Amino acid sequence: METELSQKLGIEHAIFGFTPFPAVAAAITRAGGFGVLGAVRYTAPDDLARDLDWMQDHTDGKPYGLDVVMPAKKVEGVSEADVEAMIPPGHRQFVQETLAKHGVPELAEGEASGWRITGWMEEVARNQLDVAFDYPIRLLANALGSPPADVVARAHEQDVLVAALAGSARHARHHADAGIDIVVAQGYEAGGHTGEIASMVLVPDVVDAVGPLPVLAAGGIGSGEQIAAGLALGAQGVWLGSLWLTTEEADMHCRALTAKLLAAGSGDTVRSRALTGKPARQLRTEWTDAWDDPSGPGTLPMPLQGLLVAEAVSRIQKYETGALLGTPVGQIVGRMNTERSVQAVFDDLTSGFERAIDRINRIAGRSAS
Repeated sequence: METELSQKLGIEHAIFGFTPFPAVAAAITRAGGFGVLGAVRYTAPDDLARDLDWMQDHTDGKPYGLDVVMPAKKVEGVSEADVEAMIPPGHRQFVQETLAKHGVPELAEGEASGWRITGWMEEVARNQLDVAFDYPIRLLANALGSPPADVVARAHEQDVLVAALAGSARHARHHADAGIDIVVAQGYEAGGHTGEIASMVLVPDVVDAVGPLPVLAAGGIGSGEQIAAGLALGAQGVWLGSLWLTTEEADMHCRALTAKLLAAGSGDTVRSRALTGKPARQLRTEWTDAWDDPSGPGTLPMPLQGLLVAEAVSRIQKYETGALLGTPVGQIVGRMNTERSVQAVFDDLTSGFERAIDRINRIAGRSAS
């Protein structure tokens, strides 16, 4: 499963795995792929440094990267407290009423929310980068598109490739103009923030739009056969995120959530603004239904919504409130039926890829050699 991009990075398989869990990212790298650690939850630089130290010790000298959530445009002089003050009281009341309806207990006195969407903030993201550039990361990815020009330049000065996610060919061309090295074409089927164009249409559109820049196919990919399809569409690799949520190395801290993922079908997700204020695919729950109900107050724009629901999400997860319990995940969740190690997932992906190539060779009248 080698491509020009995988050879450039020195990895065996052109599989890029995004995950918030260091143990999963390291296992992806050790298995021959490219592990990418999500940084959005690291509001304290020391915590990120601790986990990057751990990854250094558990990646066998193989390459890995970091994913940040950073706006391209800088907002000066705005603190998290300033943003919090913009949240209408009626929305706070709606959150409390929804939690009370489902009997979700309060957090203990003095217990801080364990889930905050703050990595979008300029200061937080730059602090993360100050830590990350002290480590031999090979890739910096940005989930909100092209990072600021000075960040791209700084990465290139340290021989770090920069990737950005795109949901349309127009977005992809913007990334190319901004000096991005890799475009991740993320289709509608993907978990988390995603656009409205399906992967089968999006990937070749982006390949045509930004060639010869390498493109990674993302969204709805969870088998070797689908990886082969992505490469056949012109991608130089795949970007997988949801698939790792049910691996043995994933530290979900919530068995009930893992059980919901394992039981979910491909139709059990919804593209909702309930989590962050931007459309993000996630498990459909009574929480997402409440926010999407026209009779409710409606969601707030990013980042207000993420700050508004931060404590609520922590409470729902801590007390494992089944009806409200969810997480960002793509439509590929229907294939995530068993807990397996990252290595077992890789074995399945590579064998499926080989089956697909053999099948195409037979169709083309070639022997599988």
